[in-house]
Amino acid sequence: MTEPRKRTGLASLASAGEDEDFSVIDAIGGPRGVVESMLPGVVFVALFVITSNLELTVIVSAVLAVLQVIVRLIQRQSAVGAASGLLAVGICLIWAWQSHEARNYYMFGFLTNAFYIVLLSISLIVRVPALGLAVEFIRTLPTEHLRAWLDDWVQDKPLKRAYTIITALWIGVFSLRLLVQVPLYLTDQVGWLGTARLLMGIPFWALMIWISYLIIATPIHHHKALHAAAEEQPGEQEPQRPNA
Repeated sequence: MTEPRKRTGLASLASAGEDEDFSVIDAIGGPRGVVESMLPGVVFVALFVITSNLELTVIVSAVLAVLQVIVRLIQRQSAVGAASGLLAVGICLIWAWQSHEARNYYMFGFLTNAFYIVLLSISLIVRVPALGLAVEFIRTLPTEHLRAWLDDWVQDKPLKRAYTIITALWIGVFSLRLLVQVPLYLTDQVGWLGTARLLMGIPFWALMIWISYLIIATPIHHHKALHAAAEEQPGEQEPQRPNA
């Protein structure tokens, strides 16, 4: 019997509150996933700093990204993550190539961070925290009665509060990235910009996944316990959710 595939990224938080140990390494794709995520960026900044040759840097980075996908296909492993990474790297490389400026390799990252800031901020304004929406959707995968599904976790105040906190924290991370990296972009310090991008990429992602898990694990566990109690006593009124 094959072992079930482990969830990564935000999907890994859907298992919060269960008895099994939470692995940050598994949540960010394992050692191989970390290497594959960081390698194109490392090669890009290192090669450009050493050679100052944008054309060579773009070609080598592109070949490396393609090879990662090919290797996964040869080994008959899932290439979805590598392919999505290839798409993102491809956009960055094309942007740098077309503009003839190495610093524009990082422009797509700025736009995605800004997009997440706006999206998460709107979710807090409408009082439906986006991180909660994502985790609960993965955790329960509603196929019908969407309103009841939404009310189920939004009306659980401790759980909603936890989701609100981690959503605000993620906004802070995306904002910090822009505050640090945009000035480096504007002053055309590609080496420092690439270094900052790497340090604030996977390491920050892993840290926020771990912090998010610590914050939501107990509220999710309590939420699941309420549902279990209600299912064991179908003839009685559903237990009242805690308000604090």
